[in-house]
Amino acid sequence: MSSPVSTCGKHPDSIPAAAGIGLRGAYHQAFLDDSPDVAWLEVHSENYMAPDSVAVGALSRIRERYPISLHGVGLSLGSIDPLNSKHLMRLRQLADRIQPGLISEHLSWSSIEGECLHDLLPLPYTEEALSHFVARVDAVQAALGRTIAIENISSYLQFSHSTIKEPEFLAEVAARSGCEILLDINNVYVSAVNHGFCPHEFIDAIPRSRVAEIHLAGHGEQCFDGRTVLVDTHDRAICSEVWDLFRSARPALPDVPVLIEWDAQLPDLDVLLAEARTAQDIMDQDHAIAA
Repeated sequence: MSSPVSTCGKHPDSIPAAAGIGLRGAYHQAFLDDSPDVAWLEVHSENYMAPDSVAVGALSRIRERYPISLHGVGLSLGSIDPLNSKHLMRLRQLADRIQPGLISEHLSWSSIEGECLHDLLPLPYTEEALSHFVARVDAVQAALGRTIAIENISSYLQFSHSTIKEPEFLAEVAARSGCEILLDINNVYVSAVNHGFCPHEFIDAIPRSRVAEIHLAGHGEQCFDGRTVLVDTHDRAICSEVWDLFRSARPALPDVPVLIEWDAQLPDLDVLLAEARTAQDIMDQDHAIAA
C-alpha cells in the first residue's frame, strides 16, 4: 500500500452534523463554477479509482471547498471470495488523495467465484457469517489505516437459517470490529415493508453511539408474484413515510450527518439541494426543541 499523501493540501475534514448530497458526475461543473450552498458531499468510490481521470481531477478541486465522504459498493465484504486487493489498493490511493471524512461500505455480498452480481445481497445472519464479516472489516480497516462505516442494505429476500436479527447483527459487527454504522433509513423502510417488521424497532436496536452517518433516498414499487415489492431505486424524491421515519429517529441521533442520495434519473441540482434543505430544516427543528 502507498503511504498517505494528500494532493488536496488538506487533512481529513470531519463530516459536519448537517445535510449533504451525493455528488454525481453531472453536477461536477456546477460545483466547480458556483460552489453551491451545501455542507458536504459524498461520492461513490468506484467512480474515482482511475487516478489520472478527469473525474478525479474534478473531485480533487471540489474537495478543496467541501468535506467529502467516500461510499463504496464494490468490496463485497460478505463474500467468501478473497478480498479484491487491487480494489482495496485503489481505494487506499483515493483516500490518500482526497482525505475523506468518512469511508463506508455495505453489509452485503455481491460476488461469487470472481463473478460480480451487480447487486447488494443480504447475508445469512448467523454466528458463522458474523465472524467472517468481522474478519473482513478488520482486514479492510487495517489496509486503509482507519475505521470505516458499514451500511444496512435494502433487501428482497431473507435466509431461513438466520439466527440473529439484522440490526443486532450490524450492532455486533460494530462492537467486534470497532467500525461505525451508516444507518440508511430508506433501506430500513424498504426492508420493513418487504419483510413485515417494524422499522422503528430496527432503528431502536442500532447503538446510537456507533452511527456516523444517515442516508435518505427515494424508492420505487414493483409487482412480484402477485404482491407489491419496494425497490431501493434512488431515482426520485424521498417519500413522506421515510421523512416521518427520519423525524422520529432524529432526536436520538442529534449530531449525525445526513445525506440525500439520488443516483438515477438525476434531477436538476436545485431539486437535490431542496431535499437537503428539507432534511436540514428537520435537523434544525430538533436542535431548537432540545435547546
